[in-house]
Amino acid sequence: MTAYLLYPGCSMEASASAYADSLSAITNALGLEFQEIDDWNCCGATEYLSISRTPAYALIGRNLALAAAQANGSRTVVAPCSACYLNLAKADHYLRTDPAMDAKVNEALGAGGLSYEPGSLAIRHLLDVIVHDVGLDAVKAKVTRPLRGLRVAPYVGCMLARPDYDDRMSDHEYPTELDALLTALGAEVIDFPLKTHCCGGHMTQIGPETAYELIRRLLHAADQFKADVIATVCPMCQLNLDAYQQATNKHFGTRYRIPIVFFTQLVGLALGFEAKALGFGREMVSAREALGRIGVEPPPVDADTKPKRRKKKEGLPMPVMPGDEEVEP
Repeated sequence: MTAYLLYPGCSMEASASAYADSLSAITNALGLEFQEIDDWNCCGATEYLSISRTPAYALIGRNLALAAAQANGSRTVVAPCSACYLNLAKADHYLRTDPAMDAKVNEALGAGGLSYEPGSLAIRHLLDVIVHDVGLDAVKAKVTRPLRGLRVAPYVGCMLARPDYDDRMSDHEYPTELDALLTALGAEVIDFPLKTHCCGGHMTQIGPETAYELIRRLLHAADQFKADVIATVCPMCQLNLDAYQQATNKHFGTRYRIPIVFFTQLVGLALGFEAKALGFGREMVSAREALGRIGVEPPPVDADTKPKRRKKKEGLPMPVMPGDEEVEP
């Protein structure tokens, strides 16, 4: 077993629970061991960095400091979420290259009895670890249910391959790591030209029309190549393309019905795990038809498992995503 420190991030406990479950299912099978960082906090997502750099990097740096203090033999932090990965890697990079920022952040960390030496940890994305540490040959050798007949669009998103401070990906504009992994699983991987284009991020909340256009482009490209599913490596990408697909269709008068799944779910299917254990059935756009193409029994539909959004009498208004129901508290 190869041990790593795990920074799960907030989404894995909520909207990306299928990501968390599928990762948990395949961990032992791939010979990996993850030790979750104790008392980790939110990475700040994206907006915080544009408001005030010092507290933003101190917020991220706290996670790095906790990881460094907890490290027992492993100095590698793995982040499944692309936004979390980018924030952790960005903080480490800027603390290494900006001594003044490093001093400010460590002063802030010191108030909590913590400190961090920039560069003392390796920050890596889960895809990178599976492809380069486990290895494609090792993954292929463990496949018991090849994904033959499943056409997959490999969607990496805009945050994993750029800026890629340590040059871990094969190319900044057209990385092929996800393609190679899906091919090792037996899937038919389409040539997806928009694989590093943005999904819109939080524009779904700020400027929906802009977000819908970005989402439409990705769905259109996948549809043109007759993809059965889009495989993603990021909770934000999965959420936008899945939860806002119906709203995008309504906005443009289109009829896209493309399931958006996490790459770990496809790894789990190829390794022989049951669909329910991998979180299938929680996606907004059902993957039932896609599962049927590879002879996998989809999990039963259980309406009670879908969370219902409560109406808030106070606080900021929150969007109602397609499929959500508002209920009185």
